[in-house]
Amino acid sequence: MSQTFETISRRAQAVAPFLAMDVMAAAAAKARSGESVIRMEVGQPSAPAPRAVIAAAQAALSDGRVPYTEALGMPALRQRIARHYAETYGVTVPPERVVVTTGSSAGFILSFLALFDAGARVGVPQPGYPAYRSILTALDLVPVPMVLQRADRFAPTSGLIQDVHGQGGLDGVLVMSPANPSGTVIAPARLAELCATAKTLRLPFISDEIYHGLSYGVPTATALQFDPDAVIINSFSKFYCMTGWRIGWMVVPEALVRPIERLAQNLYISAPYLSQVAALAAFDTLDEIGAIRDGYAQNRAILLDALPGLGLGETHPVDGAFYLYADVGRLTDDATAFCRRMLEEAGVAATPGLDFDPVQGHHHVRFSFAGCRAECVEAVRRLRTWLA
Repeated sequence: MSQTFETISRRAQAVAPFLAMDVMAAAAAKARSGESVIRMEVGQPSAPAPRAVIAAAQAALSDGRVPYTEALGMPALRQRIARHYAETYGVTVPPERVVVTTGSSAGFILSFLALFDAGARVGVPQPGYPAYRSILTALDLVPVPMVLQRADRFAPTSGLIQDVHGQGGLDGVLVMSPANPSGTVIAPARLAELCATAKTLRLPFISDEIYHGLSYGVPTATALQFDPDAVIINSFSKFYCMTGWRIGWMVVPEALVRPIERLAQNLYISAPYLSQVAALAAFDTLDEIGAIRDGYAQNRAILLDALPGLGLGETHPVDGAFYLYADVGRLTDDATAFCRRMLEEAGVAATPGLDFDPVQGHHHVRFSFAGCRAECVEAVRRLRTWLA
């Protein structure tokens, strides 16, 4: 006998669906039925993890024992991540301030829990990654939109943070560069200004750097170059093609290390051992990863060349990541229905903008170009036929 539950929590009811995952499920169902689908809905590289990553995991698995690790992560991996900051950005990071997490998702949960009490107001970019809002809401925190403007290349500014803080007060700020869904990279000088503004306002500064390594002709900087107390969230998912391995990291101020360790111990004990072993090998695969990144650049060029002729030419800057956020306002006022029809009629899966912007997203669509070149070319061909 089925039971009707009347005690579903207010927090669970308040969390919006992740539309990209809903589209992913619909696209997968269509593919299982034997239909051809070009998958551009989820930010997931089509390339496998680098060979050395897979080999490291296989070697560890052959040992037969897959144990817990320390809650903060394997010391060797924490040391290697710290070394990465010295090699890539010229920033000294003590390994003790590195926290290995179960993907960047765990990093957000841990940072929000460690930094904020219930009711705290956290500024998040809009459009922006939808899980920011949902995780904050689930934790009884308040996501406060920082509405990005075309005049600012859809990147947050010091003035924007000050304005939003002045309107109702903020308890923290979160930014992302390269950004999802726009691909916008925050210029180093502007990132320095954002860090300085947050410091002046005494606001914790969280920098989502999960797409670092994926930029096209523009420089990227870590917030640690400008604020040693910034909380950094990163992951092996995107740049290293390790989405399903669920392995990421944080760099946090010394004062947060022990509180985050206590939270991690109780929430999930440790990140997966095999994924940590694999991640350690990932840093030595830059040649292989570089070839994959070159493929993204080719896909980006294909879309930027073709979409204007399809009525999809008004896009946010595509400085980095592997997304193109297109205005479909000339074609529809309902991007969700548009994406549904595009999947059913053209066999192209993309994510409606309401995932990223509950106010203006109804006339935007995000296309991921993390697939192979042939898929990107075929997607353009299908869209041209469908929109003709």
